[in-house]
Amino acid sequence: MGIPTLGAAGANIVNYAIGYNFNYTNGMPIRYVGFPFPVAGQPQEVHHRYVFESNDVVSGKPMMEAIIDAFTEPLTEEEQISGQPPEAAAEPRLLPPDTEDTLQQLFRDNDWTDYNPVILPTEERVAAMLSGTSQPPDKVVANLSWPGGMRELTVEKTAVCAVMAGAKPNYFPLILALAVNTGQFGNSTTSMANMILVNGPIRNEIGMNYGANVMGPHSEVNAVLGRTFTLLAKTAGNLHSQKTTFSTLGSNIQYNNLCIAENEEALPEGWEPVHVQKGFKPTDSVLTVGRGWSYISSVGEVLIAYPAQFLIRDYMRSLTGMGASVIMDPTVAGLLHDTQGFKTKEELSAWLAKNTQKTVASYWGNGVISTMNASMAIQGLEPYASQRKLPPDTLINTFQAEQVAVIVTGGGIQTTWFVTDFRVGRGTLVDDWR
Repeated sequence: MGIPTLGAAGANIVNYAIGYNFNYTNGMPIRYVGFPFPVAGQPQEVHHRYVFESNDVVSGKPMMEAIIDAFTEPLTEEEQISGQPPEAAAEPRLLPPDTEDTLQQLFRDNDWTDYNPVILPTEERVAAMLSGTSQPPDKVVANLSWPGGMRELTVEKTAVCAVMAGAKPNYFPLILALAVNTGQFGNSTTSMANMILVNGPIRNEIGMNYGANVMGPHSEVNAVLGRTFTLLAKTAGNLHSQKTTFSTLGSNIQYNNLCIAENEEALPEGWEPVHVQKGFKPTDSVLTVGRGWSYISSVGEVLIAYPAQFLIRDYMRSLTGMGASVIMDPTVAGLLHDTQGFKTKEELSAWLAKNTQKTVASYWGNGVISTMNASMAIQGLEPYASQRKLPPDTLINTFQAEQVAVIVTGGGIQTTWFVTDFRVGRGTLVDDWR
């Protein structure tokens, strides 16, 4: 547009901006300066020092000199490129044959694995996996547009990842429904992670665990399904540490992606399964993906002197406020229904939303909330604009009832639960991929 433009980023991400992002995503030779990290949470005097006393991490020049030069120096030949970049060369469909050890090392070298050994996806194994669906191998399951440009994820490519993870053909319709959501794989500079929830008849068809130790490493189906999501994200989704994803701590949950099925058989009367709450029929098989950060386990069992909903509310005060999923054992659901009078999940969600409060300072002091919602507050959009003007110690409600999902799973052994900020979507119908 003929307007001098300068990008500014923290040192933790600027190399991505001028390297991978330029080469594979936007192709625009934008000039950047890089500020020392961290930026967020620093007092104003530190920011002042970054600008007026520190050196630009890209050019090594004093920051203000680098900024002025970026706005005033003539464009280089490379910076004057225009038009569409050339198409990327397609990867070959087949690798040349080699030994097991060499091929396993190749997968590790290319970051195509979670660094546990994979099942090598031979033509025969992939063909066997494809027998689990009536869909053609070249059908596009999802168009993945971030990061690294547009990529088509096909049924065959999904089958490759399913083989790598150790899946069986009868798992494949469920894995295809999961692949639809690959673009939603949690990726952030913070420790974002994912949750996979399965509802409907397919839970029993393929033997998913929704009883004792539902979140532990005790079910082949749960383990393989969760692992497949990670392998899809790393291969088709192109997520590679320090190239396209930049979390300092990461999340251990990404190994299995909190893959669970709901114990629909143990729901109290009047409590509907999650997929039915979202508008599906009870006989539909549905896979739902959620994304979030926090995952907090209850300690000990519920006491009559302090009912379960009070403890759950207390735990939920630690969440960001972006969303919530309360994952509880059937015994907790039974107490809430029979003793505390919550006749539906919706009644419990409404109570938790109404009674979960935190201070304005705590709510807006969370970097995720500030990043996501501050711009709306500045524009005057409610309730964010009014909230930011309140005194720091003012208590505010952080959830709406529709943001609080209630999931019942587990073996009915003890009255325990997890509160998480995983926000679940509507879900994907598995039956479309049989």
